[in-house]
Amino acid sequence: MKRSYKIIPIYTADVSGVCSALYELGGMTVMHDPSGCNSTYNTHDEIRWYDQDSMIYISGLTEIDAVMGNDEKLICDIEIAAEELKPKFIALAGSPIPYMNGTDFEAIAKILEQDLGIPAFSVPTNGMHDYVYGVGIALAEIAKRIEGKREVTPKSVNLLGVTPLDFGPQEHVDALIQNVEQAGWKVLSTWAMGDTLEGLARAPEAEVNLVVSSTGIRTAEILQERFGTPYVIGTPIRGFMKTLLNAIEEKKQVAYLEKGRRISRTGNQIILIGEPVIMESLAAAIEAKYQISVRVICPLREKNGLLANGDIAVHGEEELERVLLGLKNVKGIVADPLYRPVCPENVAFYELPHIAFSGRIYKKKLPVLAELI
Repeated sequence: MKRSYKIIPIYTADVSGVCSALYELGGMTVMHDPSGCNSTYNTHDEIRWYDQDSMIYISGLTEIDAVMGNDEKLICDIEIAAEELKPKFIALAGSPIPYMNGTDFEAIAKILEQDLGIPAFSVPTNGMHDYVYGVGIALAEIAKRIEGKREVTPKSVNLLGVTPLDFGPQEHVDALIQNVEQAGWKVLSTWAMGDTLEGLARAPEAEVNLVVSSTGIRTAEILQERFGTPYVIGTPIRGFMKTLLNAIEEKKQVAYLEKGRRISRTGNQIILIGEPVIMESLAAAIEAKYQISVRVICPLREKNGLLANGDIAVHGEEELERVLLGLKNVKGIVADPLYRPVCPENVAFYELPHIAFSGRIYKKKLPVLAELI
């Protein structure tokens, strides 16, 4: 039970990550799950739901369908909907029940593509991973299908790993783009918020890919493999732009790790809790401006190679509490407000809401990350 949660929530699940990544691309996303599960996605995880249409559906899996493995009903329902809606692609996302039943999503996708003549693919989710995995593999599937040749537009980038789960509403993403373009680099595409499938098709033209959150790393690796595009990891927040631009110019892969974190860990320190790329970029900016030690604690699974020396990966609520209690000279903790109950009471707490953790609760308090520091 060490990795159970009794006080704080868990992060948004992989299935919601898939829906968020593909929301604006004109495809049809089908979650194979019992009726009612779509409400969790659209009422907690997706801030665009009431302002912008998207073809996201639940299969309405019943107990008898699950027991009997009635894939024909799923295929038939999808084909009827697709013939009416004419989506640009069909994405199938799994949940715990079809995962336990061994539903062959790849085979179903092949049947749909053959019958409809519409690109179809499966995204191997099972509800047991966090949103970083879901967004990452969904965007990777799009990257695998991008056509074209590498004809480089000088001083151009793609922003990879952009969804509301990390960055909030569109105006926040516009601020990220503005930071990059004011520095003299043109943003060709944004994966995958505020852009279209046709816009993402320009990805091979970029001189470099900028991975702004951990959700974009798989896409960067595929685009590098297919088109030879180098990538740099770091979030274009205001206080980090100088370091990030140097890394882009020199094609250094993880911008915030290049010079290391030189401030002593024995003095006063600030703790940041959250997604690794954004928090590490913010930590570097804080250290540079205020000359105070910053340590990142990452509770998400996918952080290999993304944390600086001395930063901490945790698994579950109990381990997080133990780590926080064991740290010395902590002057402040920066995290989503729902982390407050597991943080030491005698330490100053600074709220930094994160949709992937607390959903819509603090929507009006969401920071414009690009403008921090």
